[in-house]
Amino acid sequence: MAGIPDHIKALAELSPVEDLLLAILRKGLPGVRVKSLIDRHEQFPLVLVRRDPTFGEWGADTRFTDSARVVVNCFAEDPDGDSDAAILSEAVRVVLRDAWLKHEVVPGRGHITRVDMNSSPRRASDWATATGPVQYADLPTGVWRYESIFDIQIRKPRTRPFPLPLNHP
Repeated sequence: MAGIPDHIKALAELSPVEDLLLAILRKGLPGVRVKSLIDRHEQFPLVLVRRDPTFGEWGADTRFTDSARVVVNCFAEDPDGDSDAAILSEAVRVVLRDAWLKHEVVPGRGHITRVDMNSSPRRASDWATATGPVQYADLPTGVWRYESIFDIQIRKPRTRPFPLPLNHP
């Protein structure tokens, strides 16, 4: 049997928060690559969205809501990479805020009910922020990265992301 059975998938109430944010940011930042994983030979500009694994909180009724801390990295390359990455970080903030205030619904993913900036954009010299003894490789020459952290509250979609097929017993 390949994959998991449909009746197990149907138990899931949420899809990854990254999927909601990828859809919102791709719509709001046309012409910019928005992803949750880095390719071996990456192209820029790039917005990288990842859920922070150190934070998870159910501050409301878990049947309807979820929350996440999300790290957003914006990459741009010279000739104006430093300022472009900073501007791209600000554009990300505006797109997320507007999606919240306009109650933008992503079918099958839900919508943002609150966005708070936990950490303002800051310049970084490597591929990812390291904590502890692990260090990450330096960015390619001429590529700049700005990192922001957001706390996001999410309203689940009205239907589960993987409903049971109609012909299920």
